[in-house]
Order: sequence, then C-alpha cells, then structure tokens
Amino acid sequence: MDDAAFSDFYARPTGDGKFSVGGVALDRPFRIVRLGHFGFNLNNIEEGIRFYTDLLGFVVTDIRDASDRLSKEQLAQVKGPPIGVFTRYGSDHHAMVLFNRSMREVADGKARWPDGITTNQITWQCGSLGQISDAIKWFAAKQVPTVRSGRDMPGSNWHTYIADPDGNVSELYYGIEQIGWDGYSKPWEMHDRAFRQAPPMPQISEYQEVTDALARGVDFTKGFRDTKRPPATHDVDGILLARPFKIVRMGPVRLFMKDVAAAKRFYTEMLGFTPTETVVYKGHTCEFLRANTEHHAVALYPIALREELGLSSHTTNFSIGLQVANYRQLRNAREFLIEKGCKVRELPHELFPGIDYHFVVHDPDGHAVQFYHYMEQIGWDGKPRPASARPRVEPGVWPETVPGQPDSYMGEPFLGPWE
Repeated sequence: MDDAAFSDFYARPTGDGKFSVGGVALDRPFRIVRLGHFGFNLNNIEEGIRFYTDLLGFVVTDIRDASDRLSKEQLAQVKGPPIGVFTRYGSDHHAMVLFNRSMREVADGKARWPDGITTNQITWQCGSLGQISDAIKWFAAKQVPTVRSGRDMPGSNWHTYIADPDGNVSELYYGIEQIGWDGYSKPWEMHDRAFRQAPPMPQISEYQEVTDALARGVDFTKGFRDTKRPPATHDVDGILLARPFKIVRMGPVRLFMKDVAAAKRFYTEMLGFTPTETVVYKGHTCEFLRANTEHHAVALYPIALREELGLSSHTTNFSIGLQVANYRQLRNAREFLIEKGCKVRELPHELFPGIDYHFVVHDPDGHAVQFYHYMEQIGWDGKPRPASARPRVEPGVWPETVPGQPDSYMGEPFLGPWE
C-alpha cells in the first residue's frame, strides 16, 4: 500500500512499513489496550441473567427487546424471551452482554452462529476513534473480512468486528457510554447517533451530543436504571454489598481452537497481541498472549483438551476471567458460590501461568467463569517471571493469607463505583 492510500489516516505511514500512531511507530495503525467487554449467547437466558446479576453482581444497564424487529413467524421460533441484556461491574455501560441464543439464530441465521461459538463478542478497546477508522481501512487492505462497522446503541461505542479462524468475533472499539452516580443509561431518544457503517471523520464529541439532547428537551431520567437488587448484607472492605466480593476487571478470554498455531498468527499479526508464554500440558501446546502489562489477555488451547478437562462440549469457550479486588474476596467468593449451590471447580494450575489462586464456576449453560485475584505483570524487558520464582500453589488448599508479590495490586486500575 502506498502513502496515497493512507493519506486520510490518523496513523500516518512512516515509510518503513510502520505507522505513526500518535507519534509512536507501530506495525499496525491501532493498538489494543485492554479487554473492554465480552458476551455469551445463552440457551437458558432467564437463568443466565439471574446467575450473572444476582450471584456474580453484574448490574443491568439496558435491555434490548427484539419483539418489534422480528416477524410473527420469527418470534414463534424463538425459545424464551427475545432479549439481549447489557450489564456492567463498573462505570462502562456494559462489560457482560447476554443474548438469547435462539433469538440470535432466528434473527441472524444459524450460519452466523455455528455450533460451538457461544461467545457473541470479544471486545478490545483502542485509544482513539481515529484508530478505529484506521483499523477498518487496514483490515480491508489486508483482505480481512469485516462482520460490520459503525456505532452501536445501547453503549455508544464506535467499532469494527472481525472473526478469528474459528469464527469467534473480536470487536475493536473506542468510546463507551459511562454510567454516572445516578445509575441511568442514555434514554432511547439519544440513540439517534447510531451508525450502521464506518462513520465519516471527524465526529462531534459526546459532550456535544449531550448538549444537543438537552436542547431538544430530552429527559435523561427516561434512561434505564436497575432497581432490582438483592439485599446488601455483606461488608466488602467497608461497603455493604449483596455478595462478599466485587468484580474489578474482566478477562482473560480463554478459547479452544481447532488450530492453535493459526489462531496465534491471527491474534498476533492481525490484532497485535504479544506472545508471553507457551505451555505444553500433557502434549498439548497452549499459547498465552498479552495486550498490555498483564501476563495474558487471551489464551489459546487445542480443542482436544476440552474433553480431558471435563468442560462443556457445547462451547469452544474455555472460560472468561473475572478478577476480584483481593485474595480475601476470592476465598469468600468461592465459599459464597458453593453455598448457593453452584458448580465450583479447580482446574490444573499449569494451564494458567501468571495466575496463582483461582477457581471456575459454571453458569446455567455450562460456561466456565474463572475467578482470580492476581495477574502477573510484564515489565519493560517483556519477559514473564520464571516458573521457579512464581508463587507455589497446592491444589485444594486455600490459606488464610498469601505472600505479597512485587506486582500485587498492580495492572489495570479499577476506576468504577463499587456497585
């Protein structure tokens, strides 16, 4: 591609095959900085909503009802309520998105959601709208098929979607609606700024959007505000909550892949992830890739390992990670979920380099949700900690306290409210 093809890019070509992204030379005109949100298509949508909200503590921010967008014939084919639910753990409009799988298959066609693909999105945040615009063009130049681009509502995030070799959809996005002290999401009257294709540049700021809505007389209290919460009876480090823990970070994403080497090429060459570590477990090669300073943001495992671990055959998602605020909360979360009758397990520690104590709990569909409190951080030299220097964990043993590490409480800061 010549310079003329990139003349309107915000990431200018440097002439040596790299792009100046905000003045820093990179191999592609965007940089992923974190996992922003994630979603499942659920067979048991009503039970799933209760699990993720009442038990895990996600807060509903918007509900998308597809009844008015499907024909009567289509609605008759949908099992359960035809809805999608957006939920958060902090101030981002959504972190976990739950859709009725039956509804998605009717609306989008089963070919869009092949067997085993139960993740509806794996969403990676970039640093600017310009980077998203550049990414759309870069993927087109690389002949990477794009599922769609534009700006979604609810949530207000600018995005583009592409699929990995097995069909898992990754979304690159910038800008997501923030839920403030009053707990209201944007009212539907403000959804007029949705885009179904790549937007022209530049765009007005969100401040200007709000100003324009005020001028039109939009009532902001018409937005959604979740008021259906279990009673807050647990003292969680000084805050009363409905459960004895608080999610403070989402990720990593773990995927079973048909071809781990091909998947690694996609996530490194197309999306820019950095390899951190390779683990061979009982002859299975597993790859761990990072986007920021965390040991890994995405982990890739051969699909043959799924049956050996006793994980659900209905999904190629190994697990989605949820970090809680500290080790004490991790222990409390484990006890709380066992008391609530959830299926809680510990999987082989070797499969999770960079994480010490952890467990998985299964949602009503059978997806594994990994809880942990600590993720090893990678420094300036780009090298992970040697295995011999990592905390020693004995399976099934949960001590009262654990030794502090040089990177304890480090990594992505938690900026949102406790509830």
